[in-house]
Amino acid sequence: MTTITLTSTAIKNIFDELHQSMNGALSVKVKEHILDIDNEFGRGKIRGVTFKSGISLLEFDVKFIQDLTLRVGSSEHPPICFAYCLRGKVTHSFRSQAGKKVLENFQTSILTNKAYEENILEFAKNEHIKISLIVVNTELNTDNPKKHSLNYRIQKSFMMGKPAQNSIYIGSYNLKIADKIQQLEAIQERGIVRSLMIEGLVHMILAYEIQQHADDLKRDALNNGNLTLKEMNAVRDISKAILNCPEKPHCIAELSRQAGLSPGKLQEGFKRMHGTTVSDYIRSVRVEKGEELIKTSDMNISQVVYSVGFSSRSYFSKIFRQKYNCSPKEYKEKQQSMALSA
Repeated sequence: MTTITLTSTAIKNIFDELHQSMNGALSVKVKEHILDIDNEFGRGKIRGVTFKSGISLLEFDVKFIQDLTLRVGSSEHPPICFAYCLRGKVTHSFRSQAGKKVLENFQTSILTNKAYEENILEFAKNEHIKISLIVVNTELNTDNPKKHSLNYRIQKSFMMGKPAQNSIYIGSYNLKIADKIQQLEAIQERGIVRSLMIEGLVHMILAYEIQQHADDLKRDALNNGNLTLKEMNAVRDISKAILNCPEKPHCIAELSRQAGLSPGKLQEGFKRMHGTTVSDYIRSVRVEKGEELIKTSDMNISQVVYSVGFSSRSYFSKIFRQKYNCSPKEYKEKQQSMALSA
C-alpha cells in the first residue's frame, strides 16, 4: 500500500504535492491543473480548478496499480466538501475516530470536519475510480463577510454558524449529477469560455447535491424507500434508449418491462434522475430533437414532426412555443435568415 499526505486543501498545493509524490505530467492552464499519470502508480488523470467564489473542483479519473491512501490535512477553517462518485468506490475515515464509510458509484456525499482534523481516503488497486469533489471554502472575513456570497450561504446552511464537526453524509443514488459530470468531461472549448462553462456546471452539480440532501432528509422523515443501484442503472438505460430513439411509440408498460421495474418504480426513477415523469421526459426529448432537425436539416416542419414521433403538427407547435417562445415556422425562418446573412 502507498500512502500520500496532502498538507493543504488549496488546489495549487494539492497538485504540487501530488506531482511530487506520483510524478506524471503536470500542466496548468487558466488556473486549471491537470496531472496525467502513466507510471508505477497507475494510469489516468487528476484535474482541479479554483473559482473566485471560493469554490474548487477536484476530479479523480484513475486506476491505481496498488492500494493508495490519501491523508488530507485541514486548517483552522476546514472546507465543506461535496463528493460524487461516478465510478468505483472510495472509503473515507477520520484520523481521530474509528469507523469507515464507503461512497459508491452514483452516490453523493457531504463532508465536514473539525479544525486540523485529517481525512483519510482509500482507493483500491486495479479499480477504475471516477470521483468529483466540490470544495467550498469557509475561511471568510469574519469582520465583513459577504453575506450574499454562495460559499457564505452554504456555510450557514450546513454549519448553522457553529464550528465544524466531524460529519459525513452518504446520500442516495442520483443520476442527474452523473449527466452533468459527463457534460464537464465533454467541454472542448478553451480559455475564458472553458472556465465559464466549467464554473456554471460546477454550480449546477453543487445545487443538485444540496437538493439531494434535502430530498433525502424529507424522504427519511416520511419513511419512504429508496431505489437500489441496480434499479437506478435500469432507469438510466431506459433514459438513453428514449434519447437515442425518441420517435419510437414508447409507453410506460413496455418501458417498465424492458427495465424490469414496476411502473411506479420507473416513474420514481425518472423523478429522481430528470425531475419529471416518463411521459414528460419523452415529450421534452422529442421537442429538443425536433429543434435540432429544424436547425440542421432540410426537412419541412411536417416532416420534422413525424420523424420525432409526434402525430399532430399543432400539438408539436404548441409545446415548441412553450419551450422556445416562438413557433417552429418562426424558428426555421430565423435560422434561414441567419444562414443567409452569414
